[in-house]
Amino acid sequence: MSHELDQELTEDSCCEDGGSQRKSHHPDKVKNNLVTRLNRIEGQIRGIKGLIEKDTYCDDVINQIAATQSALNSVAKILLEGHMKSCVVERIQEGDFEVLDEVLVTIQKLMKK
Repeated sequence: MSHELDQELTEDSCCEDGGSQRKSHHPDKVKNNLVTRLNRIEGQIRGIKGLIEKDTYCDDVINQIAATQSALNSVAKILLEGHMKSCVVERIQEGDFEVLDEVLVTIQKLMKK
């Protein structure tokens, strides 16, 4: 991750308590980066579908799936880093240590993949 994006995540990201559910607030630069990555991933998924429709060799399709999974993992890493550096730190500072269990469950879900 770039140092500039890292600094954006640290300084400006925060989780707000929006009543009954929490919400994230990401700086526009971070949000645009994530949306751009997700748009690319969406294109990769359409490409994989096209490969299957064209009866492309299985190994080639599997390699494209692996690349797409890697791209999704990159998005998750960016979100997790921002979450840890802002939301989690804020909640711990407020005395809410339940956030640690929440993060551990999230990490376990990511590692299953």
